[in-house]
Order: sequence, then C-alpha cells, then structure tokens
Amino acid sequence: MTTKVAIIQARPAYYDLAASVDKALALIKEAADSGARLVTLGETWLPGYPVWLDVCPNMGLWDHAPTKEVYYRLHQNSVTVPGAEVAQFCELARQREIVIVLSVNERVDKAPGHGTLYNALLTINERGEVANHHRKLMPTYTERIVWGHGDGAGLNAVDTVAGRVGGLICWEHWMPLARQAMHDTGEQIHIAVYPTVNDHRHQTASRHYAFEGRCFVLAAGSIVRASDLPTELALRSDIKPDDLVQRGGSAIIAPDGRYMAEPVFDKEAMLYAELDLTETVKELMSLDVTGHYSRPDVFGFEVRRDRRS
Repeated sequence: MTTKVAIIQARPAYYDLAASVDKALALIKEAADSGARLVTLGETWLPGYPVWLDVCPNMGLWDHAPTKEVYYRLHQNSVTVPGAEVAQFCELARQREIVIVLSVNERVDKAPGHGTLYNALLTINERGEVANHHRKLMPTYTERIVWGHGDGAGLNAVDTVAGRVGGLICWEHWMPLARQAMHDTGEQIHIAVYPTVNDHRHQTASRHYAFEGRCFVLAAGSIVRASDLPTELALRSDIKPDDLVQRGGSAIIAPDGRYMAEPVFDKEAMLYAELDLTETVKELMSLDVTGHYSRPDVFGFEVRRDRRS
C-alpha cells in the first residue's frame, strides 16, 4: 500500500484564530488537490506556538500585567474540542476523504479544569471524526506557565485511509516510555510536531523515532517572525523584528531513518512524500521493539490510558 502525505510549513495568523483557521483550510485544500491523503502542520499551529516564552525575558515576572494580557489573548483564541473550529476541519476531511492531524492550543471551558489550556494533537479521519485526541504529557520548561499536564488517553494510533497514524508532541520524543507506548500501538505513520524541527536535537529525535519504531515520521515545524509576537512583551535585545523565531525544519523520514523529504528551513513550504507502507513491515525483520526485541519475560510495562478529570 502506498499513500501520499504532506506537511504544511507556514506562518499562522498569530493569535487570530479565525484568520489562522481560514489559512489552514486553504492550505490543506491545496495539499489535497495535489493528492495528499494525510496532511499535518506544526506544534499548536492554531493559533500559534507561545514562542514568546523563549524570546521575551520579562514574560515570567510574577503578576506581570503584559503577560496576563497575552495569556488572555491566547486563551480567547484557543479551540475547544469539540467546537466550531474543529468542526470545520472535520467537514473538510470528510469532503476530501483525507486525514488531518492538527496541533492546537485547546481550551477547556467546563469544570473540572475550567479555563485550563492544553497542548493538544487531534487526528481527524477521512470520515470527519476526531479519531484521537492527545494532550501533551509534560509541557517543557516555561511551557508549564501556559499549559496543563496531559494524560495517557491519547497515546493511541488509529486506522485511517492513509494507514495507521499516531503522534507525539515535541519533547515527548525524549520520553522513553511515551515512545514505547506509541510503538506498542502499531504505528505506520507517526506525526512529530515541533515549534521548529531544529537541526540537531529535533532532527535527531525524529530520525531515531523512525528507526526505533519502524515507522514513517512526519516532523512538522512552523514559521514565525519576531514581528508576529504580541507587542506587549519586549523581545531580547539580540532579536530584530524580521528575525525568524520559528524556522520550520520540517522533514519526512523513512523507517530506516533516511530522509524522504530533506529538512526545509527559513521559508514557508509544502513537503510531500509517497510512502510505501510495506517498508514498516520489512524493517521489523531486524528490529521490533514491540515483538522479538521487547523481552516481556524481563520487562513489564503498563500505560494508563484514561482521561484525567
């Protein structure tokens, strides 16, 4: 079985949810018109990754009014699941019979957790259903200022028209047990979303994941300029408005770790690849971390896949 996939590496309309939705829908249609059966974008593309956590030194001051204002804007422009914005992507997936893997800032409006934001990854299948809903297990470093802790409910892969699809978010690719949990689900295509798939850590983690899991990896990053960021927060002195604070770096990787689409940095781009899913079986001959390399007589492993309330 072969399937064509696409990564959209683009600038969101930063913290403008409606405009970002419109742009994403248009770009997904373009990818579908080019024959892609699965399409993805970078980390929390809706409505934009909070990269100001990394480049605005005063954002972490206690009771800092500008940071509260920025958080409020992020909160108001985040999506609910289910919700009106997600429904638009579900309808597009159903109409085009494609799979959309969408990374979002998710807002929880109902108690418990009233008002909490999560870094979420949604897998929407060709029937227009949210087939999997994963929340980032551990927000990284300063991300804990804006996002709550996720849970194991979304550590799943799902069968789709494009193949069996799963995904993890950024530094989850350095969590050995999260990787093993996903390998155990039998992924053929793994979505790895990042702010930037930088040219050392994230590229290495993505290629390692492909080799370890014997699966294809779509490593998706985004493009954001310093001028896109909220004006309430001052940038570091070494950053100019035209500088890129998210550089893309998206790439598509085969189960043996080779690049099928080389990393693209510093520009908006659409990456495509034709995946031969038989490779995911052929590579198991030498390494299968869920089978003949798993040694269940030595190791025990349990995953709690319930949604935290």
